Amino acid sequence: MSGLSYWERTYGDHFFDILIVGAGIVGLNAALSCRERYPDARIGVLDKGMLSVGASSKNAGFACFGSPSELLDDLKNHTEAEVTALVAKRYQGIQALRAKLQDEQIDFELNGSYEVFQTNQKSEFKACASQLDYLNRLLYPVFEQDIFELRPLDFGMQSVLNEGIFHRLEGQLNPVKMMLGLKQLAQAQQIEIVSNYEVKAFELQGEQVEVKGPKTLKCSQLLIATNGFSSSLLAEHSVDILPARAQVLITKPIKGLSLKGTFHLDKGYYYFRNIDGRILLGGGRNCDFQAETTDRLELNSKIQNRLDELLAELFGLSEEDVEYRWAGIMGTGHQKTPIVTSLNKNIHYGIRLGGMGVALGTELGADLAQCVSL
Repeated sequence: MSGLSYWERTYGDHFFDILIVGAGIVGLNAALSCRERYPDARIGVLDKGMLSVGASSKNAGFACFGSPSELLDDLKNHTEAEVTALVAKRYQGIQALRAKLQDEQIDFELNGSYEVFQTNQKSEFKACASQLDYLNRLLYPVFEQDIFELRPLDFGMQSVLNEGIFHRLEGQLNPVKMMLGLKQLAQAQQIEIVSNYEVKAFELQGEQVEVKGPKTLKCSQLLIATNGFSSSLLAEHSVDILPARAQVLITKPIKGLSLKGTFHLDKGYYYFRNIDGRILLGGGRNCDFQAETTDRLELNSKIQNRLDELLAELFGLSEEDVEYRWAGIMGTGHQKTPIVTSLNKNIHYGIRLGGMGVALGTELGADLAQCVSL
């Protein structure tokens, strides 16, 4: 027995024209784009929690496109054209998100970002700084201006070099306000959001797809937008997607905090920002890649200890200064380019945002909606 009441079992028709698995930034944007294309369709979005369980409401709120060292590292495994196209999609995605939701609504601030280097990373800094002209030329077609420059650092940080690399167009936002805004838009468009529905399996039966969960649903078109959680849902289809857990902590309010903007460290594996007079610090997946290839929303003590160490190294703060800790699930693969494709004419998926869901999710959702044919 599933525990459903009589009312839940008998309410309404269980058939949808379009069903979307995942009520994160990709799923909700896909639903909104589907509504534009099919004004009269019955569209449903399934969420296994109350507010996007994966990374959409648990990320650090960075509106970023890639730090210099991260982009240089990407160029070892991707062509210049691929990296430029990926940065362009990230940049366009942020603009599309800001066009859809007002900056004030999502607490968007264009404070710029800094890549910082610790005092024992002088050689890495010099190597990265020597490539800034190259990166500016490479990305000029995207931003139509030089976006990287060296700037002095004066934010009360310790154990870092006194100069960092500034990106003038990166920003920060509140991810939960972003998700609430998208949900409000979806509900205003008569898109049905079904919370606490975890999809266990799906199967094509003739011209319909049967979706199995707390109760069986049917649809004409099924869109999968579960990112890191897709590895289990699509396990039979050899998709290049793996879950990647990301861990974050946030301090208690700090009197006189001068930190402002978003900051990247160690090829983007660590990141921090200001929020409400506090410091948010996250990352560390590179300390334990194997353990972090999981979709379990638990904390890894090894990584949390490293974040505590970094908090002390950078700001002279201790574990006692930390108020909250949490984890989110990203989706990664051998390539950073998102996947948008179809299993057949009825089932489609848009996944693998590589930790850039805020930047990529709006456009990826729109791309996924283009797979639908009613």
